[in-house]
Amino acid sequence: MQLYNTLSAKERAALIEEAGKDRLTISFYKYAHIGNTSIFRNHLFINWNDLDVLGRIYVANEGINAQLSVPSENFLSFKKHLDSISFLENVRLNVAVEQDNKSFLKLKVKVRHKIVADGLNDDTFDVTNKGIHVGAEKFNELIEDPDTVLVDMRNHYESEIGHFKNAVTPDVDTFRDSLDIIENDLADHKEDKKLVMYCTGGIRCEKASAYYKHKGFKNVFQLEGGIIEYTRQVKANDLENKFLGKNFVFDHRRGERISEDIIANCHQCGKPCDTHVNCANEACHLLFIQCEECAESMDSCCSNECQEINSLPYEEQKALRKGKTVSNKIFKKGRSEVLKYKK
Repeated sequence: MQLYNTLSAKERAALIEEAGKDRLTISFYKYAHIGNTSIFRNHLFINWNDLDVLGRIYVANEGINAQLSVPSENFLSFKKHLDSISFLENVRLNVAVEQDNKSFLKLKVKVRHKIVADGLNDDTFDVTNKGIHVGAEKFNELIEDPDTVLVDMRNHYESEIGHFKNAVTPDVDTFRDSLDIIENDLADHKEDKKLVMYCTGGIRCEKASAYYKHKGFKNVFQLEGGIIEYTRQVKANDLENKFLGKNFVFDHRRGERISEDIIANCHQCGKPCDTHVNCANEACHLLFIQCEECAESMDSCCSNECQEINSLPYEEQKALRKGKTVSNKIFKKGRSEVLKYKK
């Protein structure tokens, strides 16, 4: 019984290219109480592998968080399987604004402690006791209300390239960092202000809405389906788009354009730009914003030092990396002293 990938990303990309069939990039989440996460994980992998589903899926006792790619011709079978799982029946599926057949190249279903890392250790906190979900039209009304505080529950590198107008955008590296900052800033307004939150697809602000209700906030709202679903509803219902710029996404596209506004700048030269890249030096891999001109002059690197290392023969680069730990914990997305124009 196959429970793990047997193809490399390169091999999978070649197969997708050869097949020449359209794929859909989809995301969804659901907070629920899951008992045996390992059995559930294996059940998903076996069934989705048969449908040629690719993506990154996290399963925990508190629910499921999935970003994936499915062949268009298999979508109905995929949906039928979702509906066969009691707590996933008719779950909202967020279809990507911009499609890419190679958004994911492996199927990874992982068991995690939580589907959204929050750093909380509170047995009285029920993540399913969520705030009020609102659609795009109601959301637009709420954020024009002077008694509303609109909060972006994403990290600094996400809100830097796009956010709703007049939103509070905490300068944080993690979701956990936001929770205390927002609670402290709004401590005197737990009863008289409407707390309205949004994120990419809804998963972070749903947990935050339950957390703030737990902390005594009386009027807690979240944007149903996040920025992705908001964009769909705006287009479908001819509503005013109040989102500026790009929506950061967690696949190789790194962003979907929602409006023509460019609200960020190249971290190297300062010109208007909202294109995220990773430093070409594999020992660095820093996520930052780089324009085409700087990408050409810097060989897609974040600094002169990385440019020099990246120009070395591959074996020499490997030797320099030997024994060093490379992970997101040390990369600090978008934060580095070499980035002269980071806001």
